[in-house]
Amino acid sequence: MSSSWKRGRLTEASESAVAALAVSGDADAFEELVRRRQGMIRRLMHQLCGDGAMADDFAQEAFLKAWQKLSSLNSPGAFGGWLRRIAVNIFLQHARRKSLMKEDSDEAASNNPVAAEDSTAKLDLDDALGKLKPAERLCIVLSYSERMSHGEICLSTGLPLGTVKSHISRGSARLRRYLKDYEGDV
Repeated sequence: MSSSWKRGRLTEASESAVAALAVSGDADAFEELVRRRQGMIRRLMHQLCGDGAMADDFAQEAFLKAWQKLSSLNSPGAFGGWLRRIAVNIFLQHARRKSLMKEDSDEAASNNPVAAEDSTAKLDLDDALGKLKPAERLCIVLSYSERMSHGEICLSTGLPLGTVKSHISRGSARLRRYLKDYEGDV
C-alpha cells in the first residue's frame, strides 16, 4: 500500500476511525489528526496566552503529549475533547509556573505611571483577554469561545464549579471595563 494512497484514505475517514488507528500506533493516522486539529488547538492556545509564538509552542507541546498518552484515550470518538483537555492542562502548568513572576510584575506595573496611561488606550479583545488573570482568561475562553458549559470547564480544568462561575463573572466584568472605550464602536 503506497503512503499517498493511505494518506488519501485517512483524509476521507471519520475522526473517530482515524483516532482508533492512531491509538493502535499508526503514526500516519496521528499525523492526520494533527492536521485536522492543529488550527483549533493553536487558536485556543493563542486565546489563552495572547502570544502567537507561545501559542505555537504550547500547541506543539499538546500534540507531543497527546502522542505520548494516546494509549489512555478510551473512546476514539472523544479525541477532540481529550486533546483540548491536554492543551488546557499545558496552559495551566505554564500559568502556574509563571504566576509568581506575573504577581511581581503586576506590582511593578501598578507603580508605573506609563501603565496607568496605557489603561486608557483602546484595546482589542485579545489585548483585553491578555490583561485578565490566567484562570479568568481560561474560564472565559472555554465558556465563550469553546462554548463549554460550566460543568465541562470544571472537568477540563479541575476547578470547582463555584470557582469557575466566579472566574467567568469577574473576568467578564473586567473585560467590560477594559473594553468600555469600544462601546460607541460596537
